[in-house]
Amino acid sequence: MVLSESSITSLPLINRGKVRDLYSVDDDHLLIVTTDRLSAFDVILPDPIPGKGEVLTALANFWFNKLAEVIPNQLTGIDPETVVSPTERDQVRGRAIVVKRLKPLPIEAVVRGYLIGSGWKDYQATGKVCGIALPADMQMAQQLPEPLFTPSTKAEIGTHDENIDYATVEKTIGVALAAQVRDAALRLYREAAEYALERGIIIADTKFEFGLDNAGVLHLIDEALTPDSSRFWPADTYKIGTSPPSFDKQFVRDYLETLDWNKKAPGPRLNIRVIDKTTAKYREALTRLVSSTSS
Repeated sequence: MVLSESSITSLPLINRGKVRDLYSVDDDHLLIVTTDRLSAFDVILPDPIPGKGEVLTALANFWFNKLAEVIPNQLTGIDPETVVSPTERDQVRGRAIVVKRLKPLPIEAVVRGYLIGSGWKDYQATGKVCGIALPADMQMAQQLPEPLFTPSTKAEIGTHDENIDYATVEKTIGVALAAQVRDAALRLYREAAEYALERGIIIADTKFEFGLDNAGVLHLIDEALTPDSSRFWPADTYKIGTSPPSFDKQFVRDYLETLDWNKKAPGPRLNIRVIDKTTAKYREALTRLVSSTSS
């Protein structure tokens, strides 16, 4: 079943994001349905990726559980099929979670372990990444001396995230909370990167989102360490100086870069070869990270 957009009527719809549809369950819980939509350059593309929502849900849940000792997260353990009508269960099966209703922070916590993407472009122009000075003569895809916390704004659909410096984070959410978010994001990245490398995957960078409960306790929310929010590279073919092949939607980004498209909506159609290869890449990442271990 390919799900481009959920159509649950038994619960109030709160929001449709780039990939996820959000519904209200009650005062304390939300239902998040992960569709097969794909966004690139902050534009939702017209062609879904079959099974993508199930892969993202399985992988995110794996990481939420594995990293639960680092920071509390949004999971509740409530079966999503129990909060919708019987006729809607096929829309949530394997691709939805019931989560705590938390207050999202207005930033994205990006952690970079390697010099790639916008970080590489920034470094070429300034010798820095998001204002953080780096050694001279670094190459594309080179591992950074230490993982960097490089936060950004949370963009509306159709607009682009903007990098912000740490001082802006402190002004936005407060000095103490900013430090907590930074430290949690860096620890989450380091632990996940170490685990993934043992299974042949380099996590080049990733983004986390956080929220607060009514008591002010910080939680990991949204998704975690999926091919949508991270760059996954195969360790066995990794080579400094080139953009590595990936398990994530970078394959789609690279294809889109070959087109005459201004990176604004509407997005271009994807050919079947790109769709099939993207599906395979997502599933391979899940297999490597989750199926090879019972931890």
